[in-house]
Amino acid sequence: MLEPKKINTLRKQCPKFVYEGYNYGISGNDFLISFNFQIPPHFSFSPEVKIKNIPSARVSSIKKEVLDNFVFHLGLIEMFSYWKLCAPRKIDIRAGFLTKPQIAWWKKLLLNGMGEFFYKNKINFTKENFLEIKVASLCYKNSKKQKPLLGKVTGNSVLVPVGGGKDSIVTLEMLKKLKRKIYPFSLSQNRVSKEIIECSSQGKNKILAERKLDTKLLELNRKGYLNGHTPFSAYLAFLSVLVCLLFNCKHIAFSNERSANEGNVKYFSRMINHQYSKTFDFENRFRNYLKKYLSKSINYFSFLRPLYEIQIVKIFSKFPKYFPLFLSCNEAFKTSSGRKKPTLKWCGKCPKCLFVFASLYPFLGAKKTTQIFHKNLFNDKSLLPLAKQLAGLEKTKPFECVGEKKESLAAFYLSFKKVERESKNFYLLNFFKKNFFHKGAELNFLAQRLLNGWSEQNNLPKSFEKLLKNEVKRLKK
Repeated sequence: MLEPKKINTLRKQCPKFVYEGYNYGISGNDFLISFNFQIPPHFSFSPEVKIKNIPSARVSSIKKEVLDNFVFHLGLIEMFSYWKLCAPRKIDIRAGFLTKPQIAWWKKLLLNGMGEFFYKNKINFTKENFLEIKVASLCYKNSKKQKPLLGKVTGNSVLVPVGGGKDSIVTLEMLKKLKRKIYPFSLSQNRVSKEIIECSSQGKNKILAERKLDTKLLELNRKGYLNGHTPFSAYLAFLSVLVCLLFNCKHIAFSNERSANEGNVKYFSRMINHQYSKTFDFENRFRNYLKKYLSKSINYFSFLRPLYEIQIVKIFSKFPKYFPLFLSCNEAFKTSSGRKKPTLKWCGKCPKCLFVFASLYPFLGAKKTTQIFHKNLFNDKSLLPLAKQLAGLEKTKPFECVGEKKESLAAFYLSFKKVERESKNFYLLNFFKKNFFHKGAELNFLAQRLLNGWSEQNNLPKSFEKLLKNEVKRLKK
């Protein structure tokens, strides 16, 4: 067994990662997929994916070449989780064919999407020849240089990926007004996402999938091999496209906002963004790739792209039925490489908890916000360093799915004004009062600009855009 070593030693001992192949088939009502990855000569991995209750008649009408292409691509994004164990210099693709432009696309996704992984593991990913992606010669022979056979959908329904947070809830509730069929889509469903889907009254149309990591991956993580953040939203994008193909669904409405475009820290002169696969840059690049290599008729976009996080929170505050259900704390879902079960409770200690608390407080006040988190985070002195990081007072923005630094500062300011009206006094807000809130007019202007903002950098279809614009106008009143 290979012993854990520093990155340079690991890359020398594991110079190659191989995407060997994939298999798929129908078992009962489920679509089953398995992949074959290798880090020769030491490791092999066989992760699995199950998409439940597929429409068998629809699936049987899809050509094998189309399914092959979609499944092959899901394997390409799946391999990131296994490649990162040793970060081999070479990736050998044997499962299918990629053109040179496709290889360049995947290389850029890996280098941008794995930025946090490189930063936290102190890896210089900017070195020349850091990564090489090659397609096996056999794939070139079999491809006959033909264009891929694209998948087609004819429906007009909307797939909405649902986690457990406020953003997908807002998307679900807003899109119900369009009177189109909505498919709430949940990967590895837990209690939180289940209750949210049922509460949305869209449970009858839910689509469920399960992702099963190879247990060897978790074992090696526990033994000290490289671990870290992977671009999960990119994985979910490729999986959602496959789901749309199987269920004849036209639109994929993600819930990524404009705030995701802001990075966290510079590393080797490159901006590292924890949320890269939620950015507008990734959205555009994925849309182009989708149309060229997978399907021209599936429409991928983010419904909330024109808005800041704080605007989304304001909309969410109008849906009190979800207050006891939603959970935006990523710590609550972590398993520490399989060593513990997710708590599915707000931890009250992470940047995400503090950002959501501060964003909700101006609209809900002390009682309702505290009921959600079971404590008042503004009185927790240990959270002051996180508050400073969120507001941009430190070099590095927290590696979490939070709003822009200016949004956090605006949220603390609006919370302070709410606290003044409630005649209350909280530790964290007192810090900001002492150091920043003397600039009241400036901060109020910032807050109002954020709450009334709209970005034209979006890919919303006209009917979706009109719906969201009307909601923003309503909130101004």
